[in-house]
Amino acid sequence: MASKILSMVLAGGEGRRLDPLTRDRAKPAVPFGGRYRIVDFVLSNLVNSGFFRIKILTQYKSESLNSHLSRAWRLSTVLGHYIETVPAQMRTGPEWYKGSADAIYQNLNLITDEEPDHVLVFGSDHIYRMDVRQLLDLHVSSNADCTVAAIPVPLKEAHQFGICQVDPQGRLIEFLEKPKDPPPMPGKSDMALASMGNYVFKTDVLVREVVRDAGTKSSHDFGKSILTELFRASRVMVYDFATNAIPGQGERERGYWRDVGTIESYFASNMDLIDIDPVFSLYNERWPLHSMHHDVPPAKFIFSDREGGRVGFATDSLISEGCIISGGHLHRTILSPMVRINSYSDVSESILFEGVQVGRHARIRRAIIDKNVVIPPNMQIGYDPDADRKRFPVSESGIVVIPKGMRLE
Repeated sequence: MASKILSMVLAGGEGRRLDPLTRDRAKPAVPFGGRYRIVDFVLSNLVNSGFFRIKILTQYKSESLNSHLSRAWRLSTVLGHYIETVPAQMRTGPEWYKGSADAIYQNLNLITDEEPDHVLVFGSDHIYRMDVRQLLDLHVSSNADCTVAAIPVPLKEAHQFGICQVDPQGRLIEFLEKPKDPPPMPGKSDMALASMGNYVFKTDVLVREVVRDAGTKSSHDFGKSILTELFRASRVMVYDFATNAIPGQGERERGYWRDVGTIESYFASNMDLIDIDPVFSLYNERWPLHSMHHDVPPAKFIFSDREGGRVGFATDSLISEGCIISGGHLHRTILSPMVRINSYSDVSESILFEGVQVGRHARIRRAIIDKNVVIPPNMQIGYDPDADRKRFPVSESGIVVIPKGMRLE
């Protein structure tokens, strides 16, 4: 008889480093790649892998996330499938989740009601494709109490992550949170295994550990508080994500995983999508990315007055449904649905969210423009760093971010 699996997706983080994109929405609800939300990637991985019983634990500014999930993610209740959002219920007292382990502890009723054999505990704020069945297969075949998904990272960058030290059989022998001197992975002296924040637990082990942790003064985090102790008395295996194989996936994409926790990483991950031969492709029909479908017209490109410079066209860009490119030029740009680019404007290396309007003769470069912002005619963004910083949030590398609903003059 097949094991009974419950998936619990942690979607309660504030995403402070993504401000101002997270001022009005939870981090998993931030748009990505034009027509998706960040949360769509973990959910697509789970349902493509055949896991259809999913609880999503929400907390901060969850209205946008809840709305997206209720409209985009409806599974068949006839087959016992569901994706359900669970707001912070404060069952253990009047306080928010104190960490990822505490989020599970405060929702133990979900586990006891479902009575699964194993529980998948996944984050919701990373961009990747993963066949979760391969993670579960290792977990079951090795009779592990817990299995941690980890990705090889260059040793010189490993100090930024929670690092798994393993023996030659892949069993965890030490977990180090952002170590100054990270240990290399077996067989690759220049790489280390970084935790992805995705776990499989035997149900009784998960319950035991989060209950134990709740009685301590720890940070109540799965990495810092659970893994640092669990491997000492239990069998914890580490799954190398670089071995994960996806149908239809090119070799360059194997092991692609991005934490989009900052404006810089968010921007770079979006730009990965629009390369001529992208390292992460949206066009894999054998492992589709699911999201909400907008009931709007197709994208439209108009005007071809080459002599007058009024030509609507785009190069190396992603254009979502409902957009109108009305005599303007786009290059290496991602448009969410219902964006309008007016005549003689020029937009490059930018990300425009739903409903943005760009006025005539405007020039925009290396910018992220949030929902429903109207860019006035002749405005320049991304060409004068000093002027930009006086008006808008600007990242360390000069990416201009215009908050949702901001009025520009």
